[in-house]
Amino acid sequence: MIRENHEILEEKITRKCLETGRTREEITLIAVSKTNPPEVVKEAFESGLLHFGENKAQEFRDKVELVTDPVFWHFIGHLQSNKVKYVIGAAEYIHSVDSLKIAEEINSRAGKIKKMQKILLEINTSNEDAKFGLHDEKEIIHILEYCKNSEFLVPVGLMTMAPFVEDEKVIRNCFMNLRLLKEKLNERGFGLKELSMGMTNDFEIAIEEGATMLRIGSAIFGNRIK
Repeated sequence: MIRENHEILEEKITRKCLETGRTREEITLIAVSKTNPPEVVKEAFESGLLHFGENKAQEFRDKVELVTDPVFWHFIGHLQSNKVKYVIGAAEYIHSVDSLKIAEEINSRAGKIKKMQKILLEINTSNEDAKFGLHDEKEIIHILEYCKNSEFLVPVGLMTMAPFVEDEKVIRNCFMNLRLLKEKLNERGFGLKELSMGMTNDFEIAIEEGATMLRIGSAIFGNRIK
């Protein structure tokens, strides 16, 4: 099932890239493997997937130890400062930096193992109270300046999540606002490249708005195990 799902998804991504004048190589497909056991990750790897995303720190830690295939790990969930120790060793990217406190803890933990940690700032573009993420521009700039001047952090981009609604205009505005924010921040010299946005229900809109990282779970693995 995973191989077939991956092939169908790749066709859709490639077609949308052609429609929007983009290339498939611009986009990293992250298979959101949360709740799926290591053997399912192996099956997905064998279907050609290389990047995997987890959203719970302890599950991430445990799964990484059991997956022996040469995959790239992304931590995409909300991260508490006392859980950074569980992800810092294996995460190629941490997508969910949403406070100066978390940035400082990641820098400290990365320093202990002499690792340059790639991070993205999580931005709440929908202004939903229930969602994590930054929305104050001054705070965003302050954190990015700290990251840029830190010894072990490499700020590479921004991440967001659109609300799960049928109104495509609402979804598009969230993604467009993230792209415009990246452009604004890059005018200040931050050099951000990545836009992590788009999931199973809205990835085609995300591609149209400039996504470089798609975080897709159910379109690859089927309905999630509860």
